[in-house]
Amino acid sequence: MTEPIIKFDKVVKRFDSFVVLDELDFEVRPGEKVTIIGPSGSGKSTVLRVLMTLEPISEGVVYVDGDTLWHEKDANGRLRPAGEGHLRRMREKLGMVFQQFNLFPHMTVRRNITEAPTQVLGIPRAEARERADDLLDMVGLREHADKYPHQLSGGQQQRVGIARALAMRPKIMLFDEPTSALDPELVGEVLNVIRRLAEEHDLTMLLVTHEMNFAQQISDRVCFFDRGKVLEQAPPEELFTDPKQERTRAFLKAVLESN
Repeated sequence: MTEPIIKFDKVVKRFDSFVVLDELDFEVRPGEKVTIIGPSGSGKSTVLRVLMTLEPISEGVVYVDGDTLWHEKDANGRLRPAGEGHLRRMREKLGMVFQQFNLFPHMTVRRNITEAPTQVLGIPRAEARERADDLLDMVGLREHADKYPHQLSGGQQQRVGIARALAMRPKIMLFDEPTSALDPELVGEVLNVIRRLAEEHDLTMLLVTHEMNFAQQISDRVCFFDRGKVLEQAPPEELFTDPKQERTRAFLKAVLESN
């Protein structure tokens, strides 16, 4: 069996006395599409923020693509807290699409996508522009390349956010409730882009969402988080039709009834 591309080994994350991740053991295999569901405060988004090095961990070890994320080895092979250079190199393996679009308002759509590849990866501007235009084709927004974010709908801005993350050619794509800030009629266009990504590209994808129907369609595995741990995980057809844990059943019943 292939080594996991993401591995949380007894990871604890505390905010003061509140434990958000409680000795979390969690793995994702290369190319796997995994969705995390669970109640608010269960640690779902914290997993993504830890992976993007936005939230340091309190205990344990996180591995990404065979290397430690928040640690590096000293001359004796012992783990020590990672320096900024190590974190920056590790960050390049991951792309993230946030709830809020976070586009640069003073940059055109195309420049929003080319800025990081040119500044961080040192890609020639012409090559970055070509990459951006290919990605805008993929998300159906090529004709909007010279517009500014305020001229786009929320759904279009989120699709630009997806293109911007992909422009860095990450091995892993993280999606943190990418439709939660959208009007209901715009949700479908973003989910369609993510669905196409999942079907056509060999990316590892980790998705936090409240869109249960979408999670069923896109996922190889669905993980139910509760109180900072994986309480239950299974292929979607199993977890959604025959959950084993009473807590999972109660959560799914509440969410599906509210929809």
